[in-house]
Amino acid sequence: MSSPVTSQMIEVQNYFGGAWHKSAATQYSNVVNPASGEVIGRTPLSTKAEVDQVVQAAAAAFPAWRRTPPGERIQYLFKLKNLLEEHIDELSRMITLENGKTFAEAKAEWRRSIENVEVACGIPTMMQGYNLEDVTPGVDETLIRQPLGVVAAIVAFNFPAMIPFWFLPYAIACGNTFILKPSERVPLTMQRTMELIEKTGLPKGVMSIINGGREVADALCDHPTVRAISFVGSTPVAKHIYERSAASGKRMQCQGGAKNHVIVLPDADMELAKQIIGDSAFGCAGQRCLAVSVAVTVGEAQKTFRDRIAELASGIKIGFGLDSGVQMGPVITPESKQRIEGLIAKGVADGAKAVVDGRGPKMSSPYDHGNFLRPTVLDGVPATSSLADTEIFGPVLSLIHADTIDDAIEFIRKSPFGNQASLFTTSGAAARKFRYEAPAGNIGINIGVAAPMAYFPFSGWKESFFGILHAQGRDAVEFYTESKIVIERWSRQETRKF
Repeated sequence: MSSPVTSQMIEVQNYFGGAWHKSAATQYSNVVNPASGEVIGRTPLSTKAEVDQVVQAAAAAFPAWRRTPPGERIQYLFKLKNLLEEHIDELSRMITLENGKTFAEAKAEWRRSIENVEVACGIPTMMQGYNLEDVTPGVDETLIRQPLGVVAAIVAFNFPAMIPFWFLPYAIACGNTFILKPSERVPLTMQRTMELIEKTGLPKGVMSIINGGREVADALCDHPTVRAISFVGSTPVAKHIYERSAASGKRMQCQGGAKNHVIVLPDADMELAKQIIGDSAFGCAGQRCLAVSVAVTVGEAQKTFRDRIAELASGIKIGFGLDSGVQMGPVITPESKQRIEGLIAKGVADGAKAVVDGRGPKMSSPYDHGNFLRPTVLDGVPATSSLADTEIFGPVLSLIHADTIDDAIEFIRKSPFGNQASLFTTSGAAARKFRYEAPAGNIGINIGVAAPMAYFPFSGWKESFFGILHAQGRDAVEFYTESKIVIERWSRQETRKF
């Protein structure tokens, strides 16, 4: 598939009260195609006053939406699922243009997004409570779930569609009104998606979009009418959102950064491990929170895996994600590229060997101004190097050696992060040991990206997650509802005859 780089400049707008609104902002952030450096849109950095307008519109829509039966609420999601299926290629191209990932990666992202819509269509069952007759003679007790009210999500650039859909369908299916703040770097995908949501006939005010930067995020955290905040981003910002939201009495689920490890045992299928770990480390240019960034090789796997992963990394074709045969796109910004190259240099200075060095690739026009790196493999990263714990968020795989699986698990245990950990082996005993002991919220056995299906929560431990209830599945239903206990006794008068 091939497509010209140039596209029409898009003026991003806010959406609330069932209509599009041009922002009153005086400052804008450019939306840039990472492959070419071309400015393809402008995001308004909306003000605190505009946030209040959006929240008030969502609050006005809540009473009627809350009283809409769940079976009726999900009809809009059925319509949305069909619209997303019909427009999936168009929506995927939009992700590639503003984010840089390949068309195949973007389409896979939309598949995950649609999966969340499908699961949320089960809300009439998932939202059910439970009851018990005669908890004491003549007294019945019931637990029911009710929506919170106005809820908001502040999301990251790396998955412009999938991350919003971790939250959006569950929030509105449970009867809440939902406000989304997309990343100012990649607002175009959700703007186009909102146009499709409009076509479902969703009542005015149920879904809103407010664009901006930190001022908008802080205003959502502070606003007394917003009952809950969902967030995905770096750990420092996740902590900030968590603390600021807590100060105003909100519920929070804040997904932070990661440093994901994979242990490769000598008995692993090395060809399988090479392919799957390579896809994990270098797919989406390493810009995903479940990307493997450290491979801990045990025993003889040190050489056998190193040689294979180096061969794979050297052969990956980089370029514009809509061009045929491209396997990896650019990173999001020039600053990201510079930071990643600096971290590679730091690893080498600390004693690692760049067996594959992806810095400074030469690209032909019109991509010579793109944010391209090639895959990089750093062998022998010292455990004492800061690179061992730093989230690179780029196509860089560090190799560390351990003598035993216990040593490898201990290395993972020392990490401040706990998003994902994986093991490659043919031993059931080793797999069970790893599953039991590995200190991470998402565990993979011969899996490179342990991304939970939408039926399960997207877990995370330590500094990779702040909160209690995660995104997706049953956790999402519990997060977006509050339980109410009803205890009833009726007088024992003779039953009236009708």
